[in-house]
Amino acid sequence: MQLQWTVTKNDPELLKHFLKAHKISKRLLARIKFNGGKIYVNHVEQTVRYTLQVGDIVTVVFPQEHAQDNVYVSNMPIDIIYEDDYVLVVNKPAGITSIPSYAHPNYSMANRVKGYYVRQAYKNQVIHVVTRLDKHTSGVMVFAKHQFIHALLDEQLRQGDVDKRYAALSEKAIQGEEHGVINAPIERAPDSLMLRQVSKTNQGKIAITEYWKQEEFKNGVLYYIKLHTGRTHQIRVHFKYKQATLLGDDLYGGAMDKGLDRQALHCYQLSFYHPITQDYMHFNAKFPEDMENWLIKERIKKWTK
Repeated sequence: MQLQWTVTKNDPELLKHFLKAHKISKRLLARIKFNGGKIYVNHVEQTVRYTLQVGDIVTVVFPQEHAQDNVYVSNMPIDIIYEDDYVLVVNKPAGITSIPSYAHPNYSMANRVKGYYVRQAYKNQVIHVVTRLDKHTSGVMVFAKHQFIHALLDEQLRQGDVDKRYAALSEKAIQGEEHGVINAPIERAPDSLMLRQVSKTNQGKIAITEYWKQEEFKNGVLYYIKLHTGRTHQIRVHFKYKQATLLGDDLYGGAMDKGLDRQALHCYQLSFYHPITQDYMHFNAKFPEDMENWLIKERIKKWTK
């Protein structure tokens, strides 16, 4: 894989400054060169101290990735929202993990994407999961098509430039305002590898969740949510903390008799700057059938009572 630009500025500019303006950081450059990548100006290899002139052609050649034999191929289909040479955006169904596990080495979205790459005969079939979702959470997931595209997107995650929006169905309404922010650090629960809790010590990691109440029904409440941080189980833990546990979330004590048998959580929108074009892009995933049917039934009850 390679990236290429034509210099349009009339004023001379150092190559390193040009690359930085195109989101190729010093750290990323070091990784590219250390792993065998090259930087060319007008098809001649150059250092970052080279002075560019208008009309110069800058090319960054990424090193070839090694085959990823530890990710098995699955021929199960994927629901593609968007794809280009650099990223793949999919709609993950509930009930499947994001990455393989010891117990399920070939039943994950990573396996399905690997199978898709094989069927498409892509030269690079290495899987790079940029955003993960819990097994029983559905919605938008992003894959990068090269480790250095992955690095560019990871930097956006660290800087807070990736906007994640969720829809959730909770047992009760959060007391207080219909729009609010939960700012409560999260830590691992004692004696558990999986459970998380709002921190009771000073060991928790900062966690911020913003929510908007949309509709209230007899058997639950629809919320739209924005994550400002990305802690494990963050929405589920914060809503339990507010006595508004998600429907179907048996791990955190959610009701299992309200028509949903998995946590009612769906990533309906994810937005980020394209790692190459720098266009700000929005990707939407339609509501899954179980949550959509639940909403239809509850709205009918509401209208006909």
